[in-house]
Amino acid sequence: MVAQHVVTGIGLRKRLYGQLEPEGRSKSGLSTLNSFIVFLVLLSFLALALETEETIGPMWRIGIDYLNIAIVAIFAIEYIVRVWVAGEDPRYRGLKGRVRYMMTGYAIADLVAFLPELLWILLTPAGVGDDVLIVLRVLRLARLVKLARFVPAFDVLGATVERAGTQLLTTLAMALALVYVSAVALYFVEGVGGQQQESFASIPRALWWAIATLTTVGYGDVYPVTGLGRIFASVIALAGIGVVALPAGVFASAFSDELREREIKKLKERVEEVETENEELEAENEELEAELETEIDTKKP
Repeated sequence: MVAQHVVTGIGLRKRLYGQLEPEGRSKSGLSTLNSFIVFLVLLSFLALALETEETIGPMWRIGIDYLNIAIVAIFAIEYIVRVWVAGEDPRYRGLKGRVRYMMTGYAIADLVAFLPELLWILLTPAGVGDDVLIVLRVLRLARLVKLARFVPAFDVLGATVERAGTQLLTTLAMALALVYVSAVALYFVEGVGGQQQESFASIPRALWWAIATLTTVGYGDVYPVTGLGRIFASVIALAGIGVVALPAGVFASAFSDELREREIKKLKERVEEVETENEELEAENEELEAELETEIDTKKP
């Protein structure tokens, strides 16, 4: 009886692993359980949006509160089950393996998606600190990472950022340096000299203008009025076009390279599968030929 229970438990864990982890499935697409999880994530975002609407009646608010409690409870159970079934992956077997799994990005996002709100529900009296509760509910945005587990586009996006990380950091450093230099220049031209505008009275104040100008937004609420200031602003605005366009080009190039490599990898895997199938067919043909030759030899007088 004990052995039977152990075997049943292992079988259940394997089935749940196939339902919860995309790499544990032989078929493509979402499993039934993961489809339900995705539905709950989208439903929680809808509930978050409705909670901010003041015209919703008290009955609807009570219903949304109960819905949030149910979603938090389901996500808590899901997290526990995911930690349990992670043992099907050789990397996360045993106690140390489970801890290693709990330190992964997806597992941390799963934890943040329910734990703060769950602790607040369990430990805080009703009606106390509603403003803090709203802040905690903003952490539901961490549930977007749960969707990333099932949407290949997010995986491609993350791989692209990792591939172009150094180039993007370089362009960001260039942009920050140009913002600071622009703020300092306009501080001396417009804040200290010239018309001594209040908006350029200090470098931190001038930073708002520099950021708005370099990102080509240009709200028009702050602008230089002296001739020299306008010359500086023109040069900085033109430089801002290149600063904004450069990371876009870097990211687009890395994105294209990532997609191309993934397509090549898929083609190679398909070629390997075809070659394996051909080898198996050749082996079967050789066996059949050997059997036929044996039968012919036995029938000969």
